[in-house]
This record gives sequence, C-alpha cells and structure tokens, in this order.
Amino acid sequence: MYGAQTQRDISLEWQSQFPMLRQSIHARRANIIVKFQDLYGFMVEGNVDDVNVLNEVREKVRQQGRVWWALEASKGANWYLKPQVSSLYQGIGLKSSLKLSGFVNAIALKKLIRKGIPPVLRPKVWFSLSGAAEKRSTVPESYYNDLLMAVEGMDTPATRQIDHDLPRTFPGHPWLDTPGGHAALRRVLVAYSFRDSYVGYCQGLNYVAALLLLVMKTEEDAFWMLAVLLENVLVNDCYTNNLSGCHVEQRVFKDLLAKKCPRIAAHLEALGFNVSLVATEWFLCLFSKSLPSETTLRVWDVLFYEGAKVLFHVALAIFKMNEHELLLTHQVGDIINILQRTTHHLFDPDELLTVAFDMIGFMTTNTISKQRKKQEMEVMKELDLRWRRLNSAVEK
Repeated sequence: MYGAQTQRDISLEWQSQFPMLRQSIHARRANIIVKFQDLYGFMVEGNVDDVNVLNEVREKVRQQGRVWWALEASKGANWYLKPQVSSLYQGIGLKSSLKLSGFVNAIALKKLIRKGIPPVLRPKVWFSLSGAAEKRSTVPESYYNDLLMAVEGMDTPATRQIDHDLPRTFPGHPWLDTPGGHAALRRVLVAYSFRDSYVGYCQGLNYVAALLLLVMKTEEDAFWMLAVLLENVLVNDCYTNNLSGCHVEQRVFKDLLAKKCPRIAAHLEALGFNVSLVATEWFLCLFSKSLPSETTLRVWDVLFYEGAKVLFHVALAIFKMNEHELLLTHQVGDIINILQRTTHHLFDPDELLTVAFDMIGFMTTNTISKQRKKQEMEVMKELDLRWRRLNSAVEK
C-alpha cells in the first residue's frame, strides 16, 4: 500500500492536505459563523477565532511533519520500530542532544507522538505501533476476504442493527454518507461481528470504524485496527451486551475526577450530576462524536501508543478546561451545554493534550487497573440486580 509512493510523492501529498482557511472580508470584520470542510471531509461550523486557531494548528502540523520526514530520511521508513535511534536531525524542533536507546527511546517517541503524527504517515504508524500489523500476521493473508465471503447474506441481530445505524453515521459526510461509504463500513462492522461473536456489534462502534476507514484508506486495514482496538487497547467488555466494561470505566472516571478535580467533582455531586451523562458517549465513541475530527485523531495517535488510560486523561482535561464555568452552574442542563459546546469547538489539540498530560498529572496503567478491579465487582452486582428485577417484572 505504501511502497508504490516515493517519499517525495508522500511529502507532496502531505503538504497538499493543509490548505489555509481564508477568511472573507466580512468575516475579518465581524465575529460571524463560518462553515468549512476539515481535512477528513467533515463540515465544521465555527467563528473567525476558530478559523485562526485551525490555521495555527495546521502550521504546527507542518512543522511537526518536517521532524518526521527528517527521521524517515535519516533512519529509514520504520525508524520508530527500531530499538535504538542514535541521533536526530538538528534544527527541526527536536533537541539534537537526545541520544536514544531502550527506555529513553520510548520516552522520546512518546513525546513525538503526543505532538502529532503527520496525517499521511498516520495509517502506517498506527498499524505498526498499535499491534495491528502483528495481529494480521498471525492469520492467512486471505483472512479478511474469506471472512467476508463466509458472512455474505447472513442475517443476525448484529447485521440488522448495523443496517439501521449506517445512515445515522456521520450524515452528510461526502463519502461516508454514500452507498459506497455505507457498503464499506457495513463490511468492516459485519466482518468483526462474526470474528468476535461475544462482542458482536454495539452502537458506537459505527463511529469508530467510520473514522478508521477515513484514516486507514482500506477496509482491511480499518478492520485490523478495529480488532486491535477492541482486543488489545481498550478494556474488556466495553462493547458487550451489558456494557459492563463501560460501566466500570464510568465509575473509575468518577473516582479520578474526585481525585484530580475535587472542586468540580464536589460541585457536580451537589447538583446531582452523573458524569456518565456525557462520558458514556466519550468512551464508547472514543470522542469521535464529540471533538472535531482532527482533534479526535490527535487523541487517537496517543491512544494507539499509550493505551486506554489516555481516554481518562482527555476526559479529565475537558472538565478541567471548563472548571470556572462549571463551578458557576446551577442546573444539570447547563453543565451538559457547556461541555457539548466546548468539545465541539476544541480545534486546538495541543491545548487539550497539554492540559491532559501536564495539568492532570501522572497516571499509571497499573493504578487504573487496580481501580478497575475495585469497581468490577460492584458493577457486576448492580447488573445482576437489574437482571433479577427485570425477570421478576416479566414473570408478573
């Protein structure tokens, strides 16, 4: 897929992806609402300040791209998979004094990924670092096509729900909301529902798979990214019928909010606000329905390298960034409006990720795992109680 293009061709393609968003004369004179299409074809609505932010962000992406291209040129196409990177280009935004090997190399790569992967390199970097390439290598090359042939024409509750959700997945998108886009998304989702019948299909996966298709370009690569996401990156049972894993994540998030943002947590508790009202969609759709696509994919850059703890960092950051406004609210509806408004206009991923990792502070995967285990038993008890009540009501 990548070998057909030279580095120069890819570099030119990368540069062409970043048109400057030009303001009209009227837009420069007044703070009016403007509409424009982002890099992935989504129609975005914002004011002139939002346009300025996007232009600044895209310039940063260009600068960051030069770092990656220099490393591609000096260290080879898959330099980020090598155990050692002895030196880096000078004068391109990285400290030339960094001598990387082993653990130090991993730290430097983490910092580099947090600054963003160039969109044109994103498919192959994700595929390699996430473990998707390794996962695909364990099965025959024809696995995906064989799976599609095996499930063709089958009718299941999963396929019926998928067919119901296709038209509702990013309506109005120039490719996803077409017969071709629907067909490609359907094949990926149906194929995975048969690969893992325990998960099958859950609403929310349609948005995740759709965005993977836009990034990865091919159905098969999107399928394997979905597989590694559900089987290796995210917590188990997030997308099963009872959503037990998602319930656990919500409880863990509530505990983390109380620890990292105690004033906000206390205020929300006083108003009777349940964080799951907003966080459930964030965690199930991995922010793809809430944040602008370019910001979402910067979050995913980090997610595929650092794991599911990133979702907690980002969710906490969204609350932290709105702390002042949230503390002034008096109604649950006001809280939801503030969070929805700000997430939809969070066009600067650097601002979000800076708060997520610098202001929220350090959280280890081990610590979060312990909190999950603590909450799992309570969640299962609650789900069991609900099931018994439901059965009792049906019998009556």
